[in-house]
Amino acid sequence: MKFAACIFNGKAGDLSLRNLRTLESDAAVICRINGPVVKARGAAGFRMHETVLVGTKKLIGEVISLENDTATIQVYEVTTGLYVGEPVISTGKPLSVKLAPGIIGNIFDGIERPLKSIEKNSGPFILRGVDAEFPESDVRWHVHITAKPGDKVSGGMVVAETQETPLIVHKIMVPPGIEGVVSEVMPDGDYSAYDTLMKISLANGNNYDLKMLQEWPVRKPRPSMEKLAITEPLITGQRVIDTFFPIAKGGTAAIPGGFGTGKTMTQHQLAKWSDADIIVYVGCGERGNEMTEVLRDFPKLTDPKSGRPLMERTILIANTSDMPVAAREASIYTGVTLAEYYRDMGYNIALMADSTSRWAEALREISGRLEEMPAEEGFPAYLSSRLSEFYERAGKVRTLGNSTGSITIIGAVSPQGGDFSEPVTQNTRRFVRCFWGLDRQLAYSRHYPAIHWLSSYSEYLETLEKWYENNVDNQFMSYRSQLLKILNEEDKLIEIVKLIGGDILPDDQKLILETGRAIRFGFLQQGAFHPVDTYVPLKKQFLMMEVILYLHNKVFELVRNGIPISRIKELGLFEEIIRIKYTFRNDEPERFEELKKTIDEKLSTLI
Repeated sequence: MKFAACIFNGKAGDLSLRNLRTLESDAAVICRINGPVVKARGAAGFRMHETVLVGTKKLIGEVISLENDTATIQVYEVTTGLYVGEPVISTGKPLSVKLAPGIIGNIFDGIERPLKSIEKNSGPFILRGVDAEFPESDVRWHVHITAKPGDKVSGGMVVAETQETPLIVHKIMVPPGIEGVVSEVMPDGDYSAYDTLMKISLANGNNYDLKMLQEWPVRKPRPSMEKLAITEPLITGQRVIDTFFPIAKGGTAAIPGGFGTGKTMTQHQLAKWSDADIIVYVGCGERGNEMTEVLRDFPKLTDPKSGRPLMERTILIANTSDMPVAAREASIYTGVTLAEYYRDMGYNIALMADSTSRWAEALREISGRLEEMPAEEGFPAYLSSRLSEFYERAGKVRTLGNSTGSITIIGAVSPQGGDFSEPVTQNTRRFVRCFWGLDRQLAYSRHYPAIHWLSSYSEYLETLEKWYENNVDNQFMSYRSQLLKILNEEDKLIEIVKLIGGDILPDDQKLILETGRAIRFGFLQQGAFHPVDTYVPLKKQFLMMEVILYLHNKVFELVRNGIPISRIKELGLFEEIIRIKYTFRNDEPERFEELKKTIDEKLSTLI
């Protein structure tokens, strides 16, 4: 036995009597503490990205650097009260998540600890070193075995299933890397995640006990057979997204915007209404009250496809701004690993990360404590590579089980002061193909979603054009282009009006201003809390575009024939067009033809 000499707050010295720990000569011990970053001496047997238990409270940490026999560890819990000289215990495995039934409808912290179970054990505040069992051993699932003795199986093949929620069938798969012949099968019945469902004889002569429970390292992407071309949009029910800047299933998008521009609200709308099979919502660094709103709202919401509660197809990961900063860095990897697991079952997943800026700030804080050379604005030089590692895990794939699944990643970005030239926004733009830029002036004028049509773009238009033609109407993309052209012309005219006033404009340009206003207020602006306007199907979006252009073209003919625009405005047709988003229900397409007849009748009175 010996006493350890160490460094505390950067100074070398012997341990005080109060902090003395008697340690085995070959044990790893803490020798330096700097916030969430801890150094341990005697760690020659440790490996990179290995999970370790730090201190007597066994705080969870991950090895992020090794030098000789000294390991640098980022701790995923508050390190207050740790002493130099406390032991560091190796677990022998990387930071991993447990994959089993019970994930959907649950809420986890950044390292997949179930917060509902922790609340039962420790109350509303998470105690340091607290642990909760997941999956719980006393919870049993009714399992239907689909494999038979003698079947040849390999990684990714579905061999059993259980009804995880009324909306989601949990498909139990052979873990990647396992290949052999089924030698023994349990009968259908109720099993826990830890029970053996079947035995598989491997090529080396060993038997593998297959359970519902799998483990997978969060920083390692789950394998797939091949990546597939993206050809189908993620339908969100939000007009500015579905019509102007669509995202594909398996695509990537960023929602940048300053404080109060509606990033979180936009992601909430996408989580509520998108046609993905499963939603993974990651609140990395979010304010606690916003996550509370999610927890309160989602159980009350009804899934539009099934009529069931939305939580029955939702996974929540909450790492709020007051939680340990290191766990924030791990939270998005935890979220995308859970998404990949359900993708491998053949589901389409939509992952919302809110926000990647606070995740990047966690990287910056840890990098600073590691005394790494900073890059632009203090962010680490590897910021772009970390962002690419995350966004490149999106995609549509053919799984190892020969089904098709996808992960769509939508990340919010919170640039300081709304400056889109800052490093996180600029690096994110390199790896996403959909950019929904939120505008402060639109948000402050209560125009939501505040996605600006001039600063936003989507690179999926070409690949999705045929889908829109086949599933909505062959004029869909043409109408979209015409509306955008009118909005661009309106923007130029508004600048002229600001300088010299609008009275001197010719009537055809005044018509552009009127139609542009109808597009902005009647089509792009959408009420998240209005029962009719909160979700709009693609067919109604197309009919709304069609009737706006119908009115514009009819009025243009009258203006060209000398009818003053002022007389046409007195008919109130443009205001009626703006109101249809509230007055026409989603299941009333016939009313658009009636509106066209009304337009014709009123305009005929001017001829």
